Formats: sequence, structure tokens, C-alpha cells
Amino acid sequence: MHKEKNPYRPIETEVLEVITETPSIKTLRLKPKEQIHFRAGQFIELTIPGEGEAPFTPSSRPSVKDMMEVTIMKVGKVTEKIHQLKKGDTVGLRGPFGKGYPIDEFKGKEVLVVGGGCGFAPLRSLMYALFDISGELKKLFFRGGCKTPRELIYRDETQSWTKRPDLNMKLTVDVGDDSWKGHVGLVTTILDDVGMDYSCGIAIVCGPPIMMKFATLKLLDMGFKEDKIYLSMEKNMSCGIGKCGHCRIGIYYACKDGPVFKYSQIKTYPNIWD
Repeated sequence: MHKEKNPYRPIETEVLEVITETPSIKTLRLKPKEQIHFRAGQFIELTIPGEGEAPFTPSSRPSVKDMMEVTIMKVGKVTEKIHQLKKGDTVGLRGPFGKGYPIDEFKGKEVLVVGGGCGFAPLRSLMYALFDISGELKKLFFRGGCKTPRELIYRDETQSWTKRPDLNMKLTVDVGDDSWKGHVGLVTTILDDVGMDYSCGIAIVCGPPIMMKFATLKLLDMGFKEDKIYLSMEKNMSCGIGKCGHCRIGIYYACKDGPVFKYSQIKTYPNIWD
């Protein structure tokens, strides 16, 4: 008889590398003792023995099965301990949990991905999944922004994306500096030049709640349909399996029914951006 996997049991995982992205953001390259197969948009629980655990969306390519990367901003007790990890340390992984992006539904469509700040982390995984099927997409656009050039993660990597023939990409920062030669302004200010059929297009938004709110309003104003705007609603997730109730959005649990939702699913519930 097949024994059902225990969702509470962390898989022992080695830290292969710690990459400093910005003063407050690091990427961990991890090697679990058991392969974890995830879809872009799903999340895992990262366990620090004796300290606690927290949910994160992998930032690595889903098709790579022997290692995983998670990009983590230092915002509290557990993430501070995570930032102290070094090569060779052992952590635990649970998951994957939740529902990822319905990639197959994007085939044959024009797709616009909009990211802000730390939202670049889960979107990195999504972009690699989309690159893997770019020949089956009609068009692919990426529009991203952050507060300052210093806070732009994956800077060298995203620079290489600008050279891809299968991607139309533009970045912006709220406040520039001497090193920044690109656009300056909120991410909503670089959405006007996206040359696509909004009424039939797919839009995907991930970032801080306030950015997601105004990006969604902008997309609706541009003509995107409510059921074609996908949002990554990762706020307040804790247990990962729908037991604690912290991540309720109306009738939904973000950890079980999401964290990827269509805007049409959740638009009527109060405080979705809080």
C-alpha cells in the first residue's frame, strides 16, 4: 500500500550557495535530499531548525529538478536567521504547496508579466517556464520596477533578458542615480507602450500589495479582462496547508486555492490589497 506523504515533514536540504542580491535580499541555492517538483507560482515552506519556518516561492527554473533557489528579503526573525545561513548548512523544505500559474492556458496568447520589487523572485521562475515554451506564445512582454537601481535584483540576469528575441522587456525605477540609464517612474508608467491586444491578452502581476493594486487598476483601464489578470496573493501565509486560517481571502485560502488567483475570483472581497 502506498504511504501518503506527510505534509508536516521537512525534507533535509543542504545550502549549496548563498548569493547576496541587495543589502536586504539574498538567494539561497538549495539541494534537497529528495527531489521536489514544483510549478511556477507554487511555494515551499523553508524550515530553520530551532527557529521556525516561513513560506517562499522558488525563484529557480521549474524544469531543473536537482536543486532549487529561493530569494528572500530580510523582514523578521526567521528571515534574519535565513540571511545568516552559509554554504554547507542544513535546512528543511516542505512542499510544494498551492496552485501555480496555468501555463498551458497561456499558449497561443499574448502574455504581459508585470513585476515590482521582491515580486521579481517568483516571476523569475515564471519567466523561465515561459521561456521554455516561448515558441508557443504569440508574444511575451515583461515590465518591471523597483524603488532604486540598488534594489533591482538579478540585475545582470535581467540585462541578458533584454537581448532575447522572444521577449519585449522594459524596466523602471522610482528614483534613479548616476548608474541608471533607463526609465524613471512607477511601473504603471511603462505599461502604456505595450503593443498587444489587451482585450484578448493575459496579464500576470506580482509585487508589493500597493503596486499590485495600481497595476491591476491600470490593466483594467487598458482593457484587460478581469478573468485574464493573474495575481500572486502570498500575504499572510503560514502553515501552508489550510489549517491556520491566516491567509483567508473571502471563501479562499491563499495557500490551498492560490496563491495564484484570477482578479475576477477575489475582486469583491474587502481588503485584498492590505
